[in-house]
Amino acid sequence: MSVTDPAQTDLGYTDPDPQKAGRWSRAQAVAIPLVSVLLAFAIGGILIFLQGVNPLYAYWVLFSNALGDTDGLLRVMEKSTPLILTGLAVTVGLRTGLFNIGAQGQLLVGAIGAAWAGYNFQLPPLVHIPFAIIFGMLCGAAWASIAGALRAWRSVSEVITTIMLNAVAIALVDYLASKPFKEPDQPITRTPMVAESAALPDFGIVPSGFVLALLVAIFFGWYLTRTTQGFRFNTVGLNPSAANYAGIGVKKTIFLAMAVSGALAGMGGAVETLGITGRFEPTFNAGLGFDGITIALLARANPLATIPAALLVGTLRSGAATLQFETGIEPEVVDVILALTLLFVAAPVVGRLLFRNRNTKQASLSSGWGGS
Repeated sequence: MSVTDPAQTDLGYTDPDPQKAGRWSRAQAVAIPLVSVLLAFAIGGILIFLQGVNPLYAYWVLFSNALGDTDGLLRVMEKSTPLILTGLAVTVGLRTGLFNIGAQGQLLVGAIGAAWAGYNFQLPPLVHIPFAIIFGMLCGAAWASIAGALRAWRSVSEVITTIMLNAVAIALVDYLASKPFKEPDQPITRTPMVAESAALPDFGIVPSGFVLALLVAIFFGWYLTRTTQGFRFNTVGLNPSAANYAGIGVKKTIFLAMAVSGALAGMGGAVETLGITGRFEPTFNAGLGFDGITIALLARANPLATIPAALLVGTLRSGAATLQFETGIEPEVVDVILALTLLFVAAPVVGRLLFRNRNTKQASLSSGWGGS
């Protein structure tokens, strides 16, 4: 099968006609996430019905509160911003054959790093904002590099190390926010407010962090398909042995991919701190990194597709807050819908049900995205 985008080989189908195979892969890339979302909403509707509420009314409440006015749109964009970046973080790993489950920990260390850089210095805004964001990215990259080094030079599974590092990161940022970085004379575990010179502004109802996330997604859509280093990432993800034979430094590429992935997650935490919360509080960042996994899988490891995927998740998260008040439904139904979406989009059965008329075989998810 000859395709230019390794993210579209995830179902492992073969076709003697390369052009036909490419069209079929693109159809799969759209159909599987769409059907997965519809199935998740259908099952979610059944659960809502069992609670005595009309599912159509509940979904109308959910989406109208999120998208019905400028305040709702602002909340959606604010919630979607770190999700785009954490989705990109997981996507870069998937394209290189790595499953970075540590985006949550990398986001947390990036968020508290940006907070420290934001309140600890007094600089002009044109210097302070990039400095705080870059510092948060470096913190996230350094944290992810631990798992990257262990994977590259000791063949330790990045799945295991990133899960363990998540727990360490949570404990670390809790300690920093409650001891050395804690706001003086406050019982709450949090850092001081960042300086005004470090706060990300809004462009009307559009947060500047959202614009930054869109630009980063567009950049990586180009970077992974049009640059030499992007080609190295994809080649290592598709076949490490062939990449090594071609002279690509597989270990260095794996390490770099994890560092880039961590930097993107750290940027997500930095933007959340500088543009939304204004300081670091551990509870404000809960779950953002884990939602990034859902977004990357829903986007089929396509950087540009992380934008609509993140907007969908951001809309659900934004509307869930008022769902209980207006319908009596528990807001956890949104978590159920997202979990079902992740299940269906990742499960091989979806591909078999959709494309069982093809005389093909099902490949594993990890190998389709370049797993080694």
